[in-house]
Amino acid sequence: MKLSVAFLPSTRNSASPYRLLDELGQEIAWANRFLDAKRLLGRSPRSLRAYAFDLLHFARWALQDPPRQLADLTEDVLQEYVRHQLDRQPPPAAPTINRRLGVMRALWRFHFASDIPGSERFPRVYFTRSPLGYGRPGRAISHGLRLTEPRRIIMPLSADDVARFWRSFRHYRDLALVGLMLLAGLRSCEVLAMQFADLSLAEAQILVRGKGNKPRLLPLPQDILQVLQQYLSIERPLTNSTSLFVCLKGRSRGLPLTSAGLRSLFRHHRATSHILRANPHRFRHTFGADMVRDGISLPALQHLMGHAQIRTTLLYVQLAPQDIWREYRSAIEKRPPLKGSSQ
Repeated sequence: MKLSVAFLPSTRNSASPYRLLDELGQEIAWANRFLDAKRLLGRSPRSLRAYAFDLLHFARWALQDPPRQLADLTEDVLQEYVRHQLDRQPPPAAPTINRRLGVMRALWRFHFASDIPGSERFPRVYFTRSPLGYGRPGRAISHGLRLTEPRRIIMPLSADDVARFWRSFRHYRDLALVGLMLLAGLRSCEVLAMQFADLSLAEAQILVRGKGNKPRLLPLPQDILQVLQQYLSIERPLTNSTSLFVCLKGRSRGLPLTSAGLRSLFRHHRATSHILRANPHRFRHTFGADMVRDGISLPALQHLMGHAQIRTTLLYVQLAPQDIWREYRSAIEKRPPLKGSSQ
């Protein structure tokens, strides 16, 4: 049976636009009910799409010999699912596998209102308030399989790389896109989702809708403000689109810039500038690292970058090798000179 994910926008706001379909084009009920429930919780289309493809990956595996039903799911079955992924060449990254496991556990809780049944290898354990057993027991927690994820290392671009990549652009629109990532720390999806009404040039502010559609009001650096003014007055075509960033040429002229269009833009300028590490998220990382070097407080940086947890912001409190050498040299220069022993 060949399964697929289809984008089927509906007039019902409560329905997910992403649907799992079988080979006959019929909906797969157990998956689509879960997606509709996530839609009701206000998950973004980007998140719904990710859920849909994770469900598709599991469903295709579950149909293999021996076929498995959703009701057959246990931690042991999930272990087989993980082994299947690790045996692929190349295997998916550990965060990808862990995300798929998380979606399957959420799917089970949605349909059966409980945790996935454990096993001897992954038993359920109960926590109490005291090691001696006193106090009211906490809820049952299933210690399921989870792969160890490598520690994330923030690798910002150097000032020279940024300057070379910046010089490769010829349109104010593209400079504004990169500037919002580099000087305001925005995600690529946040930049593409911006509406014309979100921009306030007079007050030098912009309204950003982050993950979970959470809004945050950010100041606009003067450099970006000037570039945006040039884009709006010179380049942006007359259009009925409410999106801030639209296509400038071709049949899509005046239509909202898509994620595929942004990827194509970066591929072209990576080849032109020979800065192969340049990508939207790398510019966001560069912003965070630069802000830390300049002494910004972590709560302020958390707000600017739209992090739900401050531990994510803490990832930027890392010193690159050149920073370590600079700090070392500064400390050495402050030390009094060593006095030689007299003969």
